[in-house]
This record gives sequence, C-alpha cells and structure tokens, in this order.
Amino acid sequence: MPPFDMSLVQRGARNRRTPYYEATQRCSPKGFTVYNHMYFPIRFDTFEAEFEALLNDVTIWDVAVERCLEISGPDGFRFAQLLTPRNLSKCAVGQGKYVAICDSDGGVISDPVMTRMEENTFWFALASSDVLLFARGLKNAYPHLNVTIRELDVAPLQVQGPKSKLLMRDLLGPGLLELKYYWWTRTEIRGVPVVITRTGWTSEVGYEIYLLDPSKGTEIWETLLEAGRPYGVKPTGPSDIRRIEGGILNWGADMTYENNPLELGLERLVHFGLPEDACISIAALRRIKAEGVRRRLVGAEFDGEPFPGLNSVKWPAYRTNGGEQIGKVTSAIYSPRLKKNIGYCWVPIDLAKDGAMVRVESEWGRRTGTVTPRPFVDPDKRIPVS
Repeated sequence: MPPFDMSLVQRGARNRRTPYYEATQRCSPKGFTVYNHMYFPIRFDTFEAEFEALLNDVTIWDVAVERCLEISGPDGFRFAQLLTPRNLSKCAVGQGKYVAICDSDGGVISDPVMTRMEENTFWFALASSDVLLFARGLKNAYPHLNVTIRELDVAPLQVQGPKSKLLMRDLLGPGLLELKYYWWTRTEIRGVPVVITRTGWTSEVGYEIYLLDPSKGTEIWETLLEAGRPYGVKPTGPSDIRRIEGGILNWGADMTYENNPLELGLERLVHFGLPEDACISIAALRRIKAEGVRRRLVGAEFDGEPFPGLNSVKWPAYRTNGGEQIGKVTSAIYSPRLKKNIGYCWVPIDLAKDGAMVRVESEWGRRTGTVTPRPFVDPDKRIPVS
C-alpha cells in the first residue's frame, strides 16, 4: 500500500494562524509545521537557497509561533528569578538574555530569550513547550507573590542576514544601528507600534520585530518586502544549516526537560551563588555539578555522502566496537559551506572529548561520527555582535 499522504492530516480551528499567515501565503510557502499550536511556515525555497540568502543578503521569517510569556506585577522580578538559574539582577531594563527555565530537578523546561521590559516585567520568547502552564502551576506554590502571568500576542518576526542593518536603517533611521546586541527598543514602523530586539536564531547579524498590534501583520510583512527589495530580501523559514553551524540548540529536539544545562554545555546560564530560595532549580544544579555529569551533548561531524536534508528522527549512536546504544543524534544536516555533515549527539562522558568516535544508524545508512568542538563556525560569536 502507498504511504499515507500527510497533506490529509486534519487542520482545524484549534491550530491558530499567525498575524503574518495571509501575507506568507502570497509568497508560496513549500512546507508548514505546527508549533505551539500555530501554523509555522518552514521554507519557501530549498534549504540551501535559503541558507545562501541568509549568509549574503537579508531574510525575513514568521516566528510568531514563539509565544511570549509575560511575568509582571510587584513581585515580577522575584517570580521570574524562581524560573531561571541565570542571575536576572545582571540584566538591565532594556536588555535581553538567553536563559534556561529549569524545574526543581534541574531539567530544562525551555531555553528562551528573555527581555527585561520594566523593573518587574519580563518577556520570555518560548520554544514549543508548556512554560505558560508550568509558570501558572508554580504560582500556586507561591500564593503570597503578587504576580501576573499571561501569554502576549506580540507576534515576533525575524529580519536576519548581513544586509538586515541596511533594511532596518532605511525603515527606522540610522539611530537604530546603535542598538547593541541583545538589547531592545520601542518604536514604530510606518505608524505601527513595535519592539525591536538585536537578537535572532541564526548566528548572523539580525533583528526581531515584536508586533504590538497583531492586526497589522500583513502590513508589516509587505513593508519589509518593499524596504528589503534593494537588498535582495527573501522570505524563508528557519535555517537549520546555519543554526547548527552556530551551535544553536532546538528545545524538543536537542534537549528536553530530561536534560540539564550542565550536560548541554550551558553552565554559563547558571549562577551558582543564587540563594536556594531565589530559584527552584539552583539546589539541584549545585548537586549535579558536585557529582559530575554522566553524559554530554557534543558537536559531531559525520562521514559519507552529504545528508539530503535535516534528520526527521533521532538516530541511535553506539560505540564503534558495537554493543548497546549509548546515545543519540538529535540534529544533523549537511553544511554546504563546510562541505561536511554536522550535528549534535548525546554521548556518555568518556566519549565527550574531541576526536572520539561513535557509530550512528542514520536514515541514510550507517555513518561514523567524530566529536568536534561546537559551534562549528564563528566560535567567538563575532558575526552577530558586529
């Protein structure tokens, strides 16, 4: 019998459309996924063509599926700090940070970009996860805290690539170029109120536009296409090639709540000096550090012919001399720039060293993976900061 036609998968009102949906439809998307119960266009051209556009010109893509959790109220700071082991007192109003939201066992619930909007107001741009429910549940354990928890419909949209600065300058003036990496500002694009951040999921120069009036999605999308035309603007989906080259992780694929920041190589997101009553995960993370981790997520290069796409399942990994499964490959793709298959693999701690090798059963046959430092490109992150 022929395989099931996935285009027949039921679509209904419980899956929401983003404010940019109608505009993106005019650009002929070639694939969608469902992310946070919303339709998410994943590509408009080949992955390779979109990768080249990101490296050389400017791309725009709809990431309104990254739902925004807002923590506010008189005790907003204290409650936000309960969620993450990163020291939020080091984040100024107007600044953003990459953070891990962790449970009391140290497991990562999500790894959002957080922006401090006011002294006691924080936005968390969420991966496809259940952080809203997690935060609301946590509030029940701290009924004395005066805090408001809600999901904002602020519809982020990414403008990424080396010419993104030119596009944004033309729209908002040269003053915007002074916005520093991981900082934000409030402004308007042709009368539409927005928040602009110097962030992105690409490891390239870029911005994210948070649309404060979701009824203006089509207007903003068309404005960006018009302003970006001199710079070769291209609508795209997320570039898994570039995000893996840059060492960016994808929650749900590369990690789940079964993993902690230390295993992931994200110890920089943990401030071990936080008081135990300040953050629900800090005691567990201190214990994990003292005991030592038993596995790590490492970068790896894989031999053989170029992978024809991004892996659709997690591949089992084994020691090269056989035996039981000892890990799994979470993300893997071919990098045209590096001319190598690259990705991430969970391995036991004795194999978490450069040059160690594993055997992998991929969708495209048996491969050998060699542990390699990550990120694979621009380890000092000079590109996005520039």
